[in-house]
Amino acid sequence: MPSVYHSPVLTFSLQSGSNGNCFYVEANGARLLFDAGLSGTCAANRMAQQGREIRDVQAVIISHDHVDHIKCAGILQRKFGLPIYVTRRTLAATYCKLGQLTDVRYFESGDTLEFGHVRVHTVRTPHDAADGVAFVVECEGKKLGILTDLGHPFPGLHSLVEELDAAYLECNYDPHMLEHGTYPELLKARIRGNGGHLSNDEAARILKTCKKKRPKWVAVAHLSEENNHPDLAHEAQYQAVGRDYPVYHASRYDCSPVLSV
Repeated sequence: MPSVYHSPVLTFSLQSGSNGNCFYVEANGARLLFDAGLSGTCAANRMAQQGREIRDVQAVIISHDHVDHIKCAGILQRKFGLPIYVTRRTLAATYCKLGQLTDVRYFESGDTLEFGHVRVHTVRTPHDAADGVAFVVECEGKKLGILTDLGHPFPGLHSLVEELDAAYLECNYDPHMLEHGTYPELLKARIRGNGGHLSNDEAARILKTCKKKRPKWVAVAHLSEENNHPDLAHEAQYQAVGRDYPVYHASRYDCSPVLSV
C-alpha cells in the first residue's frame, strides 16, 4: 500500500467542534492552517503529534467570526509569527479580544488565494456569520474541501462536493437528539435553520446523490457534543453510501490521523 506522504495533498484536523476548530493542509510546499480556535500551546502540540512544526505554517486562514474559529488568531500570530488571512467584515464583526495584529492579509469572500502552486478557493456560505466562507484547497488537480458551518444545503453545495477528491463535511447534529435534547427551542431552531448547521442526514443525502463523482473519503466534522455522537454521524453516511466507503472523524477532543488526497 503506497505511503500517504507521496500524495500531493496531506491533511489532518487538529480539532473540530464548538470548543475550537483548526485544520492543517500541506501541499506542494505550502503549509496552511484553517481557523484558529485552539490555544497556541494546544495547536503546537497537536502539530507536533503529527511530526509538524507550527512555525513552518505560512498562513492562518479564517472562515468566519464565531469564537470557536477565530478566538486564538492573535495568539498564533504573536507566539509563532503566523500571518492571518481574513475578510474585513469577519475581523470587524468578531467580539473576541484578539490583541494587536501586525500581519493581517485581507481577502474578499469568494476570492481565490494563492500559495505557490496551491490555490485556496473561498466559498460564501449562508451560515449566520458576518461573512462566512468554506474552503476548497486545490493542488496538482486534487481538491480538498473544508466544509463546516454551512448554514444549510445551499444551492451549489451539491455540485461543489461532486468536484472534490476528499472533504471535511459538517455533520453537526442528529435530528432526533436535537429535537429531544435540552437546548432551548430558539437555539434548536437556529441550528436547524438556514443559518445554522448541517445534520448527519443532510450530509448523507449530499453524498448519496453525488452522480458525477463522489469524494474518495469524507471526515465527519464539527459534531455537537450534546446533540450528536460519532457513531451516529458515521452510520448516517454508511446508510447513504455503504460501509465500504471511507468515513473518518474530525474529533472535538484530539487530532485526526494524517489523511491523503
